[in-house]
Amino acid sequence: MTREVPAPAADDARVPGDFALAPPTSISFREHLWLIYPAVMLVVFFIVPFGIMVAVSFFHRVEGAFYEPAFELANYARFISPFFGRALAFSVWISALAAAIVVAVAFPFTYCLTRMRRAAQVRFLVFILAVLSLSEVIIGFSWSTLLSRTAGVSNLLAFVGLLDQPAAWTPSFGALLVGLCYLGFPYAVLVLYPALSRLDPELPEASRMLGASPLRTFFSVVVPVLRRSIISALILVFVFNLGAFLLPQVLGRPEHWTLSVLITDQAIFQSNIPFAAAMAIFLMVVCLALVALTLAFGQQRRAAP
Repeated sequence: MTREVPAPAADDARVPGDFALAPPTSISFREHLWLIYPAVMLVVFFIVPFGIMVAVSFFHRVEGAFYEPAFELANYARFISPFFGRALAFSVWISALAAAIVVAVAFPFTYCLTRMRRAAQVRFLVFILAVLSLSEVIIGFSWSTLLSRTAGVSNLLAFVGLLDQPAAWTPSFGALLVGLCYLGFPYAVLVLYPALSRLDPELPEASRMLGASPLRTFFSVVVPVLRRSIISALILVFVFNLGAFLLPQVLGRPEHWTLSVLITDQAIFQSNIPFAAAMAIFLMVVCLALVALTLAFGQQRRAAP
């Protein structure tokens, strides 16, 4: 006599090794729980201050006082004034010039650095990182001393007979340009180093075997291959120079003040907080747009086969 075994219910039928899973909603929430703290920090220390600055940029300035709440576009209308136009044009001009000089010097320097032995590369990179630890205050006053008449390089040149007498080279446009180049050089090297260190050594070698000189190989093979890294370094150094605040005051004259210095001047000395907020928003938008452009170049480089 056969005995019938009842089939298991549909709810009880499980494949061996299966385990009960928690609802996907709770798992997703637990996985993103750690994002709460950085999100709060971002809101408190960036979004809220930025929102306040945006609101203040539309306020009305009261002569002899601070400002009063309002909604007017007079502060942004001053962007087409000669005052803002000169400041913006000079800021863009000197930042772009310094970025071009920095990348023109940093690219061959980094290329030679990547061809050294590993120990020598580490020493140079440690030195460059040490330069990055210097603040803009130290850099500004150091160059101010080196370019001064009393204790500067001109005393040494006068001592060896290259100059008739010591001369003061600061404040001047050249001194400001030198300071900005010194400030941006380490950043350019650190941006270019990864790409140059990953460069296939067979490419320059093949060019040399075809009869090209080292100089022609550098400009016809190495530079075109790494043009995206060069553009990224240019944009990054340009953004850093555009935000320089102390160097134009220490190494330059009032006509050499950049937009960052004029924002402080309008906020503290002219008591024009709304116009200073409007200029700060404009500068932030320009910098964010350039950073986004740098990230776009980086993504294209990673996506390239």
